[in-house]
Amino acid sequence: MGDLRSSLVTRAWLLCTGVFVVLAAGVAAQGNGAGAVASPAMHEVTDGYGRTVRVPVNPSRIVSLAPSLTETVYALGDQAHLVGDTDYCDYPPDAQKKTKVGGVINPNLEQIVALHPDLVLLSKEGNVLETVRALDTLGIANYATDVHSVEQIIASIQKLAEVLNVSEAGKKLTDDLEERLTALQAKLARVAPKRVLFVVWPDPLMSVGQKTFVADALRRAGAVSVVESNQDWPQVSQEEVARLQPDYLVFASSHAGSSDHDFEALADRPGWQILDAVRNRRFAVVSEAIIRPAPRIVSVIEDLARQLHPDVFPEKPGRQEGAAVGAVPTASHLKQVTSLVMQAPCVTESSCGR
Repeated sequence: MGDLRSSLVTRAWLLCTGVFVVLAAGVAAQGNGAGAVASPAMHEVTDGYGRTVRVPVNPSRIVSLAPSLTETVYALGDQAHLVGDTDYCDYPPDAQKKTKVGGVINPNLEQIVALHPDLVLLSKEGNVLETVRALDTLGIANYATDVHSVEQIIASIQKLAEVLNVSEAGKKLTDDLEERLTALQAKLARVAPKRVLFVVWPDPLMSVGQKTFVADALRRAGAVSVVESNQDWPQVSQEEVARLQPDYLVFASSHAGSSDHDFEALADRPGWQILDAVRNRRFAVVSEAIIRPAPRIVSVIEDLARQLHPDVFPEKPGRQEGAAVGAVPTASHLKQVTSLVMQAPCVTESSCGR
């Protein structure tokens, strides 16, 4: 991990050196031109790093460096101002049409500058601090979020709406999310939570820690993770899982439910048959949105609650995106989801587990 950080730092500063030449030339050309563009009105806000940052009052050219932030911009209806995002920004589908500026960990600074953004959005959980510093050095306004619970996700959505000057849309969205969560908690008030193992990756077996927004999402769905770890994305031994005997295994998948063949393939892995949940086919598969701190996480919570507590939801509503019961994602699905997970969590300064 240290080598990765060193290489990222080196690349960031090398790129900065080259980009400054381009920027200086561009600024000189503008200054010599007949109609230099006036600087936008700015104001100060506090971001997820606790920094006081100056951002445009009305951002008109936004670059998002995190899939969750891209989703949120769309959910707020401000996608017309989104001029670029990362290779991993794939939801909603229209986000794939935006100009790509590289990965979450290693965005291309030259491509970002070429888009002339007046605001770059980052996630403290997903983007490296060196990217923030490089943007600061280049004089590009940037704003970072930091969330560790579902409540913080909703609060972050409202604050981002204010930064983007779409506060009314933010209030409408967050009010709806809060109302749905309140209604769900009322339904689940009298049911005992299911003990679950959230499987991030089967080999080595990885799950989620108690202090992550994913664990909080599980709790709000009427579940509790059997893994009691302060690490965000801990590795767990199969022996420990066998001792804990979770009621359900929970998976995230980017596709709808998979076939019985996929289930059997996982069930045949060495050690998995000792789990009652495997022998009794107690699985829940939810959308990969559960690993993204964005508005869709409330839909995932609702769907998981229906799967774990079907007696509380006799109406049997239509399936949510990526949902399936009694099946698990294929190896390729798991690989795709893990790629998304590893893009964000493994770059925090506090943990490399995600």
